[in-house]
Amino acid sequence: MSDSLLSFAFLVQTLRISVPYALPALGATFSERGGVVNIALEGILLIGAFATTVGTFYTNDPLIGILCGISAGLLTALLHSIISVILKADQIISGIAINLFAIGITKFSCQLIFNSSSNSARIVGLEHWNIFPDIPLLNNPFIIGTVLLIFIANFLLFKTRFGLRLRAVGEHPKAAETVGVSVSTMRHAGVLISGALTGLGGAWLALDQHSFTDGMSAGRGFIALAAMIIGKWKPTGVAAACVLFGFAESLSIHLQGSTSVAQFIQMIPYVATMVVLSGFIGRATPPAADGIPYEKENN
Repeated sequence: MSDSLLSFAFLVQTLRISVPYALPALGATFSERGGVVNIALEGILLIGAFATTVGTFYTNDPLIGILCGISAGLLTALLHSIISVILKADQIISGIAINLFAIGITKFSCQLIFNSSSNSARIVGLEHWNIFPDIPLLNNPFIIGTVLLIFIANFLLFKTRFGLRLRAVGEHPKAAETVGVSVSTMRHAGVLISGALTGLGGAWLALDQHSFTDGMSAGRGFIALAAMIIGKWKPTGVAAACVLFGFAESLSIHLQGSTSVAQFIQMIPYVATMVVLSGFIGRATPPAADGIPYEKENN
């Protein structure tokens, strides 16, 4: 067993499983750095996966499916952004409502399109993108793409004017507005980036499993939020936390073949989340204005 845990195949599996955690976690980092809590990640993942499935099913082209997933993520995030930034409603309630909406709309649409509320027809995956069939890590464009996005996100947040402004409206929105930064524009941008990245995570779920299954997000959006907190709202730290959760899930899959206590084994990723959060959440300090609607002062 120890040999298999140290194998290259186990490493690739861990990275594969980490992708749908890392993408929404990166997205949540942008949203919360701008001051908007986005617990709608679970729903956005689900809608992104469904849109990817439908797009791929009708075109037989996974690239179009991916674009559909990203677009669906953007539109869902736009809804959360309008409710949270423009209407200044409670961001937690908005996120919960979107999660519930996602469950209902995907079940209804799945029944309408595929005559089943629980699963879709089979779709093509990324098999034709096997550029390096002998090198599993390079063989998976989502793993390579996610790694690149981690470094791009880190650069955007800490090395660009955009990142400085986004962090400013998440920490001190009034001070940012004083120097000419539009708080609403930056917050919209942060939420929309979170939607695009989470929709991309949903696309990976659909293409990896070759179909849409009811509830296939399976709590990944919430675990992504935990990873963001553990990573202290920094892309590199977030990525490390997601690999930790990917390892826990990969371990649970591996152990299922060697033990009869299946229910306990399936709890491993969630138990790991609670254990790690209990050690980190007290030390992690969110952006000062995170979750607080901004009221523009009238002169």
